[in-house]
Amino acid sequence: MDPIGPDRRKVANIADGQFQPFLTDDGKPDGEVLQVNCGKRGYGFHIYRMAPGMTTEAHTHLGDEEFFLIEGDLTDHDGYEYKPGDIICLSDGTKHNSYSKNGCTLVVYLPGAEEI
Repeated sequence: MDPIGPDRRKVANIADGQFQPFLTDDGKPDGEVLQVNCGKRGYGFHIYRMAPGMTTEAHTHLGDEEFFLIEGDLTDHDGYEYKPGDIICLSDGTKHNSYSKNGCTLVVYLPGAEEI
């Protein structure tokens, strides 16, 4: 087997990677992401981080959203509290927003756009 060329491998590390602002379709900041795929920022597979006291904008998923809470706290608008180690799937068409009192870091897979 041949070595994997630098044009075929992209690597970022959660400890020292460059998180970029995640912007809603209307340009509002909504957390920040670390990702290595070439798709639209904040979609596909990525790391998503919320600052302490942050509330995401209410949105409807177009496709299933899957995420894993690495650290911190996360509460959905209906009061459901996720804890570190939880793996979650919110089905296509789910409308929600989330709040983090102390901040959190998530691994997320989001297949496509969201409606605000």
